[in-house]
Amino acid sequence: MSTVRSVKAPRGTEAGGGTGSRLRWATADSWTMTRRELAHWARQPVQVVVGLVFPVMMLLMFSYLIGGGQGVEGDFKDYLVPGMLTMTMAFGLEATMLSVTQDLGKGIIDRFRSMPMASGAVLVGRSVADMLQSAVGLIVMIAVGYAVGWRWHGGFASFLGAVGLLLLLRFAMLWIGIHLAMVAGKPELVQAVQILVWPVSFLSKSMPSWLGAIVEWNPMSATATAVRGLFGDPGAVGDSWAATHAELLAVAWPVALVVVFFPLAVKRFRGLSR
Repeated sequence: MSTVRSVKAPRGTEAGGGTGSRLRWATADSWTMTRRELAHWARQPVQVVVGLVFPVMMLLMFSYLIGGGQGVEGDFKDYLVPGMLTMTMAFGLEATMLSVTQDLGKGIIDRFRSMPMASGAVLVGRSVADMLQSAVGLIVMIAVGYAVGWRWHGGFASFLGAVGLLLLLRFAMLWIGIHLAMVAGKPELVQAVQILVWPVSFLSKSMPSWLGAIVEWNPMSATATAVRGLFGDPGAVGDSWAATHAELLAVAWPVALVVVFFPLAVKRFRGLSR
């Protein structure tokens, strides 16, 4: 617990403190909690490495086993890699969720709540650390995709736009995970949530029409379609409204999810142990 700094209440939370002062100290508290998570990674590097290696193995398996078996080279990778990048944004949420539930079980979060620190700084710090790891994982996946022959065909601005949409999806799913972790409260219940990621990730538009429509409108499909389009995959865009407006949905869905689940998570955090 030596990495946690207590911020004195008079510096930003006293009566009459300005909004700028409160925001400054809330940011400082959140960064302190982010450093706490980074310190945990430094002490447990194997867990971080495993989190990076797993999606790489998935990409290589689909690229060489399934793609090679179909006899498809360029076009298949143009379609595969953006889809795998999207799936990667859903993987690994259980690590964050387990961390939250373990802190709950050990009473660590109760200790943080008793300190004069910004409400929700613990959750924000956890989310920032997760986003840093997600960004590193995304860079690794893009590099591996490039190594196996995938290329994006758009400009650099489109490339950055695709990366931004992927990280936005991760941010939204992260807050869903944090909220569900506090609702679950126990590490063993977290596994059930992560299992649900797999069927959602592998849903295909080739399914029956009624299910295909649901697939087309879900956040992951919207992001995958938008990212494929930004990377220049000519076969990425369909003729439905959801397909032709994938970029709009890829922004609207995550923003809507954050608007819903961020306040729910903070509210749940404030209500702990009451």
